[in-house]
Formats: sequence, C-alpha cells, structure tokens
Amino acid sequence: MALRDQIEQSYAQDLQTLDRVAALRAFNELKFFLNAGEIRAAQESGIPGDSAGWVVNAWVKKGILLGFRLGEITDLSINDQFRFFDKSTYPLKRLSLDHQIRIVPGGTSIRDGAFVARGVVIMPPAYINVAAYVDEGTMVDSHALVGSCAQIGKRVHLSAAAQIGGVLEPVGAMPVIIEDDVMVGGNCGIYEGTIVKRRAVIGAGVVLTGSTPVYDIAKEQIYRRTATSPLIIPEGAIVVQGSRHVDAPFAQRHHIALYTPVIVKYRDEKTDAATALEESLR
Repeated sequence: MALRDQIEQSYAQDLQTLDRVAALRAFNELKFFLNAGEIRAAQESGIPGDSAGWVVNAWVKKGILLGFRLGEITDLSINDQFRFFDKSTYPLKRLSLDHQIRIVPGGTSIRDGAFVARGVVIMPPAYINVAAYVDEGTMVDSHALVGSCAQIGKRVHLSAAAQIGGVLEPVGAMPVIIEDDVMVGGNCGIYEGTIVKRRAVIGAGVVLTGSTPVYDIAKEQIYRRTATSPLIIPEGAIVVQGSRHVDAPFAQRHHIALYTPVIVKYRDEKTDAATALEESLR
C-alpha cells in the first residue's frame, strides 16, 4: 500500500481500534521524507493561470496530526535545569555537520519532520516547527518562528522576531508560503495561509492575515483573501505599514484610523531588497 493510502487509512480510524504498529511505521516513514524535503505539506501547483501557484497536500497534514495522536508525553529534558516534556513522536531533529546548516549556539530548536536545507543560517533563539520547509541560503534571525507546514524559499531573510504562522487544521488550509528572495522585516507577522511571491519586501512591523486587506498604491488595487484564494502579495511588491480612515461618524469625530498594509512600489531587477525598502520610506 502506498504511504499516502496508509496515512489516510490510519487517520480515519478510531485511536482505540487503530493498528498502532502499522500507523507508527507509516508516520515514521512520512517523517523520514519530510526531514529529507522529498515530501512537503504544500508544493507548487504548476497549473497555468493559477494565481496562487501552490497546492496543499492535505494527506501530509493528516499524517502529522496522526503523529500527535500516536505520541505519548515523554521526558525530553536536557538535564535537571532544563526540563522539557513533549510527545514521543516529535523529538528534536537530529542534525550533524554533514547537513551543513549553521546553527549559532543559544537556544534554537528544530522539530523532527522539518526540512532545513544546506547553507541555511539560524541565529538564536529561533524555532522551526514540524513540516516546515526552509530552502537553501535562507537566514532565520533571532526570535524568529517558522510555523508548522510553512514553506520558505531560497535566499529568504526572516529578520529578528519575524513570525511565520503555522497551520495544521483544517487539513485543507493553505500554509504560509514565502517564495524565493523575499525579505521579511523585523517584528513582522505573516499568518493564515498568506502567500508572498518572489522578491517581495515586507517592511518591519507589517502584519499580514487573511482578514487584512492590502492596498496597492502603485497599481491602484486591493488584495484580499477570498473563499477560494488566499491573500497573495504580488512578486516584487514593497509592503509597509499604513492606515486608512474609518468613515463612520463616530470614527470621524475622533479621528480614528485602522492599520492596513500598503504596497508603495515594486522592486526592479537592479534594486536589492534593502535599497528598495529604504527608498520607499523616504
């Protein structure tokens, strides 16, 4: 039976009647391929005309949730001073020099089942959760989070305290996607299946969610999540914090405005991310 079929079958069964040995075998096989980056929670669709460009592998999420059901709380403590207790199915990822990942000392954790490619640099403390995918040459800075199932492309810069949200349920929900060569500024929050297309620049403090409209000054458009599509930040967009007036009489009397992300311009091929952001804020 194919791995996908094994996962689907085990996930659908009641835990009391489940063949735990077979289910654990399938789950550990799934983790093996997740660790190697050969199976992913989401992948490029390759479908012409698909604006999102990504599809969710719901069966992979089912396998991850199955792992939580199968695991038991166990002692994962380092010593008597550093006490940790988590599911037995999700220890920390086993790494060696052969992985060629630079993990600076100071409290970083990578959960088993996450893929981190060669050449990635991780500053302490950072956390990378199960089924996350972090591609080559990416920088994960201090206090940054890469949530469960999030997909991070090549040469991405996740600045200090950037929060890339995770999602396991519902199993069909799109995880956050950060494509190649994106710069995510400090204290940003990117959540709820937002897709940031390649070479975009997300300025410090910007928060992107499924319920937050993004106003594109350059193209005079508004981007929102819909019932069939996630919020998508276009390729090369430079997004900064902004505000918009509230029209209700009470809000007008009290000069109330709401936060909103604003696209102020687009990068060209000759402009690096830092220069583009600096120029947009002048």
